[in-house]
Amino acid sequence: MKRQEQVLFYQFRDEEKLALACKTLHKMGIATKILQPENWREKVGYLLGAKGFQPAKVKEEDDFVFPHEVMVLQNIRNKRLDEVLLALKEAGVPHIRFKAVVTPFNTLWTLRRLCETMQREHGAMIEQEKETV
Repeated sequence: MKRQEQVLFYQFRDEEKLALACKTLHKMGIATKILQPENWREKVGYLLGAKGFQPAKVKEEDDFVFPHEVMVLQNIRNKRLDEVLLALKEAGVPHIRFKAVVTPFNTLWTLRRLCETMQREHGAMIEQEKETV
């Protein structure tokens, strides 16, 4: 049985971009879920609706601001990932810089940790590009 493909969207402020991305993915049979700003406390597995995950115990004193749009892709890999990204591009969805594919490891992470890890990796890639120029 084929696993349900799903994409989580986080921090999208451009409603048109988000609507276009969701419409494009729905045409491909991919479920979408728009996350709320406070969802950074939750584990990725919980946000995906995976079995065995409980909602986070809210700690009010903590705050996290991540200004970038994030797309988290579940059960979308390799050739299918290329197809999905191409379909979004061809539909006219502006580039989404922060993308993550769900793994058995990052399912256990909070969305905040996933965002911070992507930001660090993205920063490292930019530094690497500067060095090769």
